[in-house]
Amino acid sequence: MVATEEITSFCKEKGYVYQTAEIYGGLSGFFDLGPLGVDLNNNIKNFWWKRFVQQRDDIFGIDGAIITHPKVWEASGHVDNFMDIMITCSQCKEKIRADHFIEDKLGIAADGMKADEINETIQKNNLKCPNCGGGFKETSDFNLMFTTNVGPKVSKENTSFLRPETAQLIFTNFKLVAEHSRAKLPFGIAQVGKAFRNEISPRDFIFRAREFEQMEIEYFIHPDDVSNCPWVEEAYETEFNILTAEMQEKGIEKTKKLTGKQAYEEGIIKTPWHVYWLHHALKFYIDLGANPENFRLREHLQKEKSHYALETWDIDYKFPFGWKELTGAANRTDYDLNQHIKHSKKDLSIFDENTQKKVVPFVVAEPSFGVGRSFFVFINEAFSDDKERGNKVLKLDPRVAPIKVGVFPLVNKLQDEAKEVHDELKIDYPAKFDRSGSIGRRYARADEEGIPFCVTYDFDSREDDSLTIRDRDSTIQKRVKRVELKETLQKLINKEKKFSDI
Repeated sequence: MVATEEITSFCKEKGYVYQTAEIYGGLSGFFDLGPLGVDLNNNIKNFWWKRFVQQRDDIFGIDGAIITHPKVWEASGHVDNFMDIMITCSQCKEKIRADHFIEDKLGIAADGMKADEINETIQKNNLKCPNCGGGFKETSDFNLMFTTNVGPKVSKENTSFLRPETAQLIFTNFKLVAEHSRAKLPFGIAQVGKAFRNEISPRDFIFRAREFEQMEIEYFIHPDDVSNCPWVEEAYETEFNILTAEMQEKGIEKTKKLTGKQAYEEGIIKTPWHVYWLHHALKFYIDLGANPENFRLREHLQKEKSHYALETWDIDYKFPFGWKELTGAANRTDYDLNQHIKHSKKDLSIFDENTQKKVVPFVVAEPSFGVGRSFFVFINEAFSDDKERGNKVLKLDPRVAPIKVGVFPLVNKLQDEAKEVHDELKIDYPAKFDRSGSIGRRYARADEEGIPFCVTYDFDSREDDSLTIRDRDSTIQKRVKRVELKETLQKLINKEKKFSDI
């Protein structure tokens, strides 16, 4: 397992991720994407959008505002409930998120602990401030939402919030989307966008940041169809590594391998819809090259479930710093729509053709993906320090790799011909021209940048109008006619053809 520090250093060195405003000392919990990072980030989002929105007939996209009416957050419960518990050192005044501190010190699950449990645990185990060794004051709640003022007048009436999640704009726009898309239940609404949480103690590189992006779906069904998912059969065959709430309460850490069908029939996952969406969320990562054994399904304990959730499962990933949440899927029932009906006094029900009645749908599953955490996963899965080659290799799936192909002249006197090839290829996908250093050093640079294929123009190319394609992962090289080059690369990049089949 690669250490977080090595991943952090590599991402900065190769132009993937920078600490924001580093020249001023940075700002904790905020990051900037470099030239390679911004393309990888966009490719992840584009692949997700293509799979979950463009390739489906039942999911429709929106892009909601980052700042919205403050009553949205009152109705959703965020103003009253979106809290973490903070502990403060009585000596140096260091402020620490309580559940993370206890988890790190004692190795026990602390998410969802109430203030009195936190105080008791700290006193019982004689936990001290990691900064100065002092004791702690009584705990206090800390609302994670960033506040801002709308308009020139700074006042309570003009106070709003940076959104802490993307979901609520889906609910407030639900009826408009349903009408304009002529959507029929079941259907979903998807959104990709920024969210902001004023984390008490952001940490673990980009895993826990204060500004981040989400890729989220709210999937709406008729309340009578909770047990009726017409497409669940494929998901029933999927094997999951499962950690139930009961297992966690008994202190069991080893997961149980069950198929989706077994998990549903044994009452572990309560609805076939949840099985279906957990399958597709996991498949997103596996299809892009991640190892299935690095993922598990973890059921939320009763005390840690969100105020709106009937049932919640996380897809956890084995990060360098341990098992942590990557993707969540909550059964929100009709909580959100009913809250907005109550607070706005507007009718958000829709007409169901099957029952010929108006209905407030259920959100039976809410697959919510963190873009930054997904970014971390793909870098971590792809990274290797290849001792045989003598350089690092980033084996990113070609579909999300920032640069798809490198084009090199064997020697500088061939650079004009090679540049011509590069200019032809870059019309269709990101290509990089490199003539600096030996051909071996250029291959090494391409490996480190995650470029899946390199094309070299050599002296034979002048004679036979062919070029050499090198595969990053195997280092195997093959000759391809120039007239076939673009089509061949296109099929390799889209995973329509294996390199061994050229």
